[in-house]
This record gives sequence, structure tokens and C-alpha cells, in this order.
Amino acid sequence: MAAARLLVVEGNTAEARARQVAFGGQVASEGYAQLLRELFPGAVTVDICYPADPGANLPDAGGLEGYDGIAVTGSSLNIYNGGREIGQQVDLMRTAFTTRVPIFGSCWGLQLLTVAAGGRVRRNPRGREVGFGRRIRLTPDGGAHPLFAGKPAVFDAMTVHLDEVEALPEGARLLATNDHSQVQAAAFPAGRTVCWGVQYHPEYPFREMAAIFRRLRPSLVAEGFFLDDDEEAAFIADLEHFEREPGNMALAWRHGIDGAVIAKEVRTRELANWITHQVLPARTARGRG
Repeated sequence: MAAARLLVVEGNTAEARARQVAFGGQVASEGYAQLLRELFPGAVTVDICYPADPGANLPDAGGLEGYDGIAVTGSSLNIYNGGREIGQQVDLMRTAFTTRVPIFGSCWGLQLLTVAAGGRVRRNPRGREVGFGRRIRLTPDGGAHPLFAGKPAVFDAMTVHLDEVEALPEGARLLATNDHSQVQAAAFPAGRTVCWGVQYHPEYPFREMAAIFRRLRPSLVAEGFFLDDDEEAAFIADLEHFEREPGNMALAWRHGIDGAVIAKEVRTRELANWITHQVLPARTARGRG
């Protein structure tokens, strides 16, 4: 059987991508593509496109139909600000909605899909959620949804976002929530396809979160997440230690996290489930399996 073809849509501008790399991180789409290949070795091929870039060569509906799944990364953009970088991404998603290709969105990806399908996104009045999204709870719909097969009913997850979904599109199902953002995961039809999305980042390893904290300095001290720079530096060091030694139980106890974050196979379960329960069945239904 031929490998499934996936497209990863990069949500960031070239400037934002370079800034993340400068702080020791990875371009979001490259990390996403790498993880998808790791989860399904030899079973998927992955392309990347950059719709926020000037003059980006973006696939049309026919080009998108050649893929078996589309995944949208996070982004440092705020969708309510508008502009070309955002407008091109909204247009690309609306083109994707004319196809039968299933779509997954992480953080910005969920927000982008929501707006493209007629919902609303706002700046979260409770401020930023960063580091670990706490006590994300599956709704009754979420507990029965294949997105969360094998996932605990309550879990923490890697997260960094300032905005949130204010109103889901028509026909959407709320799959997960927590005390910070009502919409932590959702699924909804959009045109001829189906979108699954989460507000957190199942694709992030600890090293990527450490780079994000370095990039956000000193704003996190100003926002009250840390008392001072030294406390923030210690937290970043702990994240890097987790990357080297995920089984360190003293660190896990200190930060109040468990296997839902620490164990890669659990942390990334949503993406594996999307491929297994959405991409591959849709591929077979389209006569491509």
C-alpha cells in the first residue's frame, strides 16, 4: 500500500519562524512533520506549505485533493488582527473545505479552522495559558469520540496561547474543556470535510516548550507567571531536564504532571488517533487505500 500523503500548513510568518529557531526551537511545521513521520514510520509522506509568506505557492482545491490529511500548526499571530498573512490562511482553509480531505488543527490551527468555518475567536479575558494546560476534561461527546481513544478523561497538556475560541461553528461538538478556556477541543463539519482541533499542543516535546519560554522572556515575569528571571530560568532548565530524562519522578512531582504529558505515546495520542480514525478511513473511502 502506498504511503498516505499529508500536508502540514505552517501558521507562522518567516520572521516568527526564524525567531523561534534563534531561541533554540524548531520551525513549527518541520517539528510537526517530523512527529507524523515518527508516529507512522514508512506509512506517511509529509509536505509543508507556508501560506503566511509573501508570494507563497499554495495548492488549489485540486492540489489539496491529492492529500489524505491536512494538519495546521500553531502560530504567534492573532487572527482578529487580520491582514494578508492571516487572510491567505483563511482562504486556504476555505479552499480545503471544498475537498474531502480531513483536517486537524493545533492551537492556532483550531482557531483558524473555527474562523474559516464561521465561528469566532477572541483574546482570552483570563490571559495567557502557558506551560501545561491543567485539568483538561473530556465532555460526554469527547469521551465517546475517537480523537480521545486511549486518553485519560482528565489530563494536562503542553500549551501556549493568548487567544481562545469564543464561538464554535454551526454543527460543532465540544470535546474537551478546562477552567481557563471553554473550548480545549472540538470537531465540526466544514463544507465537504470534517475538522478536528485542540487548543493545546500534542505535537510539542519538552525542548520546544523550553524554547518558547526563552522566546517569551521577559513578558512572563511581567504577566505574573514567575516572580523573577531566576525563577523562570529554573523552570526552563526543568523543561530541558524533562527532555533528557522524562522518567524523572522528582521533576514530575514538582510540576504536578503525569504520564499524559511525560509519555510521548500518550501526549501525542490525538494526532495518532486522527491518522488512524480519520485520515486512513477517509483515504479508503475515497478509493486511495
